Amino acid sequence: MTTLGLYRSGDSVLHRMSAATKLAGLVVVLIAMTVAVRAPWQLVPAAAVVVCGYAVARVPVRVALSQLRPVLWMLLFVGAFQVIFTGWRRALVVCGVLLLSVAAAALVTLTTRVLDMLDAVQSLLAPLRRFGVNPDRVALVLAMTLRCVPLLAGLVSDVTEARKARGLGFSLRALAVPVMIGALRTADAMGEALAARGVDD
Repeated sequence: MTTLGLYRSGDSVLHRMSAATKLAGLVVVLIAMTVAVRAPWQLVPAAAVVVCGYAVARVPVRVALSQLRPVLWMLLFVGAFQVIFTGWRRALVVCGVLLLSVAAAALVTLTTRVLDMLDAVQSLLAPLRRFGVNPDRVALVLAMTLRCVPLLAGLVSDVTEARKARGLGFSLRALAVPVMIGALRTADAMGEALAARGVDD
C-alpha cells in the first residue's frame, strides 16, 4: 500500500496551521521555485526549505522518500528529453524543481486533512461564484485528484511487483499497458459511482 498523499496525524506547527494558509504558502513556494531557480546551485536553498518543512512536521524519512518514488520514472523521461534538447544544466533545474514541487505538495497533504483542504478551497473560491465558478465542483475535482494519485501510484507498484514475482524484466510497454487498463477501469467505476449518487446532475 502506498503512503503517497495520506494524512499523518500530528501536533506540529504545520499540522495546526490552517489549510488555507498552507495552500496559499504552497502556491507561493511553487511560483517562487519556478521563477527564481535558474541554475543548479539554486536548487540547494530551495531543497533546504522543503527539508526544513518535513523536519518541522516531524515526517519520518521513509515516508518523505515514499512521496517521491512514484515520480522518479517521469523525471527520468523528462530529464532525458531536457538533456537532449537543452543540456544537462537545464535538465537538472527542471527535474529538481519538479521533484521539490512534488515534495512540497506532498507535505501539505501529509499535514492537512482532506476535508479541511476542501473546505479551504470552497471558501477561497466562493467570491468567484459571480463569475460562473462553482466552488463545490472545483472541490470535488480536487478531492478526486487527491484520491487518484495514491490509487495510481499503488497500481504502478502492484504491476511492478507482479512482474518481479513472475521473473520478468523491465519493459515500458509491459508496465504502461496494465497501468493504463487499470486506470481506465478505476475511472469508469468511479464515474458510475458518482452517477449513481446523482453527482453533478
